[in-house]
Parts: sequence; C-alpha cells; structure tokens
Amino acid sequence: MTRFTLRKTNRLGLFLVLLQLIPGAFLAAQNSSDTSHPAKAWSAHFQVTVIGQSHSGFRSPYRGPNSLADTVEPVATSVSSTLYLGRKLWKGAAIYFNPEVTGGKGLSFTTGVAGALNGETYRVGATQPQVFIARAYFQQTFALGKQASNQYLPDEANQVAGRVPARRLTLTIGKFALSDFFDDNAYSRDPRTQFFNWSLWANGAWDYPANTRGYTFGLVADYTVPGWTLRFSSTAVPKIANYKLMEYQPAHAHSETLELEHQYLWNGRPGAFRLNLSRTQSRAPSYQDGLKALRDNDRFLLLVIAGDTENIRYGGKKMAIAANMDQQLTRDLGLFSRIGWNDGRYVSWAFTEIDRTFNLGLSLKGSSWHRPQDVVGLGSVINGISQEHRQFLAAGGDGFILGDGALNYAHEFITEWYYSAHLFDHTSLSFDYQFVKNPAYNRDRGPVHVFGLRFHAEW
Repeated sequence: MTRFTLRKTNRLGLFLVLLQLIPGAFLAAQNSSDTSHPAKAWSAHFQVTVIGQSHSGFRSPYRGPNSLADTVEPVATSVSSTLYLGRKLWKGAAIYFNPEVTGGKGLSFTTGVAGALNGETYRVGATQPQVFIARAYFQQTFALGKQASNQYLPDEANQVAGRVPARRLTLTIGKFALSDFFDDNAYSRDPRTQFFNWSLWANGAWDYPANTRGYTFGLVADYTVPGWTLRFSSTAVPKIANYKLMEYQPAHAHSETLELEHQYLWNGRPGAFRLNLSRTQSRAPSYQDGLKALRDNDRFLLLVIAGDTENIRYGGKKMAIAANMDQQLTRDLGLFSRIGWNDGRYVSWAFTEIDRTFNLGLSLKGSSWHRPQDVVGLGSVINGISQEHRQFLAAGGDGFILGDGALNYAHEFITEWYYSAHLFDHTSLSFDYQFVKNPAYNRDRGPVHVFGLRFHAEW
C-alpha cells in the first residue's frame, strides 16, 4: 500500500554534514563558569532508534482492506534518527531545529489495531528512509513579577540550559509535535524508550492535530507558577485524514487545546495530574454521512473518510476531554494512568480511531537486581468507539486505520510488557511483548501476540 509517496530529497548530504558538527557544538555548549548550574548558548543532542516487530497468526474468519494480517508477517522494521539543535538568542529567547530521518513500516502498514503497535511508525506508504524537518520553532519566555530567575532547566533535547523565572509565560511558535507540550507523563510518553503502543504512550481518545508523521504548526502558550501550569495551543489540522499537508483556516479548520497541569508531592514523592480539553474543526465528515455514503455507494465520500482524497467542504467538529496522572510510589516504582473521551460523531482525522480509552501501568527500575539503569514496564489499555463509529465499521466502512469489512463489536484490550536493558553509556536494548484481544474492536478476530526488539541510543 502506497497511500502517500513522500517527495524524494537530496537533503541527506546536508543532514550528514550537520551530524559532523555535533561534537564541536556540544563541547562549545559545555563552557560555563557555573559548573553546578551552567547556562549555555547552545544545545545539541542526537538519537537513533531501531525497532523490529512480528506477530503470531490468529483466528480470522474474514478480513478487510485495513485488517491486521492474520498470518505471520515478515519482521517489520522501523528506524528514526533525530538531531536536536537549540540556540539561545537573547534573554528568554531561543530557536530549535530538528532534522529527522525515518524509514521502514509497521506491521500491516500500521493498520488493523486502533492501539497501533509501534509508536515509531505512521501511516506512510514510502518505506525507504526520508529526510525532513521535524521541528523548527521560536520560543520566548517572559518573567511575571519581579522575582529573580530561580528555576534551573538542564540541558536536554530541545532545551537550552539556564535559569528561568518560577512565574513565567512562555510562547512557542512554529512547527512542532503537540505531544511535546501536552499529555506529558513521567513513565509513558516516549515509544523510543518506554511503551511501544500508541494508546499507552498517548491518550488515544485525543485525536490531536498532526500530519502523517506527528507534527503540526501553530502557537503554544504556557503560563507557569510554582506547582501549576496552564497551557493553550491553536494549531493546524490535516487537509485530508492522516495526511502530510496541514491547513490553518481560522474560520473553518483549526484545533485548540487547553491543559491544566498540577505537580505535587505525595508522601514526599513527586506526582502530577493533567486535565486536557480540546476542540477541533476540520473537513472531517460525520459517521452518519459515512453510513449514507455506504447506502448510496458514494465512493467519493468513502475515500474522504479513509484518507484517500480531499473533502472540499468544512464542518467537522470534535470535542474531547482527557486526564493523565503519574506518581512515584517508591524510589524505583512509578504508577501512571490515562482516561479519555471524545464525542465520536465525526471521523478520526489525525491520530487514531479511538473514542474512549483507559490505561493503567507501572514502571520499575532495576535497582533490586543490581541493574539500576534497567527499566521494566507493564501497562494495559481498554479502547472503545462511539455507536456511530461502530455502525459505520459494521456496515463495511473503512477509516484510515480500521476496516475489517464487518464488525462483531467488543472493546479492544491490549497489555504490554517491556524490559529496557542498559548496555553502556547512552544506549539500551529493549524486549517488548503485546497481547491484543479483539483487534480493531472485532471479537471475531484474534487474539494476537506481538513481539518486538528495540535498540536506542542518544547523546
């Protein structure tokens, strides 16, 4: 399946040249007279992640165009490599630039499971490595009040080290992933180091605006005081369902997200709670439109819903609410959970086909078996969809991820276990297992056993 063939580019040479600059830029960034809390002018980091996955064969009396293959597939491999560059401009201001290379594919081209199996793969038809600009944005922080800059932010990916006011307003404008700022979680947010499954490292019911690779452009504002952050964004949405091109039409197509985050101590240990509200307007048709299109054999509208062509009208509106928490229980053990809901009236447009979700999990460091940098994670998630969504799939409709040709509905249930073994400085090797019951909400298919191996390195 080659739904979207990305434009070939000759920027690989430029990217390789930039890689040669990492050591010098990184060493230059270390120079500071304050060795305990150094302020820096540059930030330079790099990551590479390779994931291979395979799954068992399973019971499948029928299948559709977006079904997970019911036989054992060849190992599906994904690779990503990112260069994170940041430069301080003036007091409180910085720019960030992230060239990225990705390649490979997911199992069954990332179809057939609403809680998709590999967070490093997307609905991209081209499997050869592609070079693109993942992020390019400007950020300005304003002090609120007369207090000194008394909170230290360390040097890390897309963060130039330095002190910032404890009470501040931060504005970000440009291209980024909305998940860089919202739906954070200490134990489950990054498929490059933590859980693989989309509905464990993110809130599946938040159909957050993004292109096929997970990025958008727009504005984010963060208002921070000790213990609390209120953040707001207004960003572009895909022009076509799960598409590479975005559009921002203030009267018709845009998405707003509001999140309140509270960080606290419980029994002396850190925790956080986040409440997220979002509203998206787009070209998305409703599932009722889809049912009518099936009855009328309206192939054009069915292609719109599946993400294969453009719908010229606007009118899709989706409301969502999500909550997210993480809590350190002991020095080595952490708990996390997410719950989410969207109205499910209009078709999924950007992330995945989930309208209700709940997950719960644990993360444990390996100190007790003398491997303090190892991590083991265990998480489970229950996903569901709205009545209209069910009816559309049961009638033979296809979304951009799901479509078995029929549907005997049941909640999708996924449990994932991973063990991340520290190899040497900055590198790890992870073993992953996922058990998927009722893939694509279909009790007639499955269960599925999915096995994965991940290599990750970062500097």
